[in-house]
Amino acid sequence: MYRLNIYIGSGAVLFALVGLFLWVPQDTGTGLVVQVRRQVTIGDAFAPTIAFSLMAIGGALLLIEQRQHTSIKVPLAPFLHTAALVAVIAFGLLLMRHAGPGLLFVAEGFGGTDTEYRLLRETFPWKYIGYFLGGVTMIGGMASLSAGRLQARTALIAVAVTMGLIALVDVPFDDLLLPPNGDY
Repeated sequence: MYRLNIYIGSGAVLFALVGLFLWVPQDTGTGLVVQVRRQVTIGDAFAPTIAFSLMAIGGALLLIEQRQHTSIKVPLAPFLHTAALVAVIAFGLLLMRHAGPGLLFVAEGFGGTDTEYRLLRETFPWKYIGYFLGGVTMIGGMASLSAGRLQARTALIAVAVTMGLIALVDVPFDDLLLPPNGDY
């Protein structure tokens, strides 16, 4: 285990140094900070520099950390919780992407409409269906996993937060398409 940490730490530090001193300067158009007309903004190189710096610090900490040479048992519960979180997010994103077109397909089966989703994606209620269902699923699902149980209060909070996001992001702007409607 100790030798593996040395390999991982050395690899992380080496990769971070190559990224910091070769990749970032060659691949970004601006530096860390850009000043244009007395206005200072973050440059293209800022985010990758922060990421590579954190990687170098993590690798260095792994190298200097003193580990005992005993075997460590890793519990399975954190991996299962992480897998459940990933599953909730993936399901929420799938629902966000396909709920609107799926509901339109069902409505076409009942003779409700005779048009394609692309033409309806900017109209009420179609513009909100996928965003609302996906948002409620992700917020409610992640909160329920963290609490260890599903509660009505959690579902109400998920609905309120999603509606609040819709009110903040979509309502003030006439030409904005909520995700994923811009993809159609």
